[in-house]
Amino acid sequence: MDWKIELVAIPVTDVDRAKAFYVDQVGFVADHDHQVHDTLRFVQLTPPGSACSIVLGTGITEMPPGAQQGLQMVVSDVAAARARLLAKGVEASEIDEQPWGSFVTFADPDGNTWVLQQLPARDYT
Repeated sequence: MDWKIELVAIPVTDVDRAKAFYVDQVGFVADHDHQVHDTLRFVQLTPPGSACSIVLGTGITEMPPGAQQGLQMVVSDVAAARARLLAKGVEASEIDEQPWGSFVTFADPDGNTWVLQQLPARDYT
């Protein structure tokens, strides 16, 4: 039996601002934006190529805005990903190179943090 993570809640103060940040600046795809009722708005966004999405909205989570820390996405080229973020006005860290990968961090407007990881080349000989 597979157990797959497919949706992660991101607590935000302003849903429209967060949606614009993730779609227009980070490059996520807007899948759904539904006002279910007065106290529940469901906005689902997916990173390009990912099987896991994020959900923003009202009535989604009781976590305080900015509480989601260190969510990690694997990218094929961390330098190119960092350059794209910077070009779109996202503050991103310098590249941190480690034996287990190269990393760049950034935060959304509420302080939820993300880590981009480029896996090291593997020698399969």
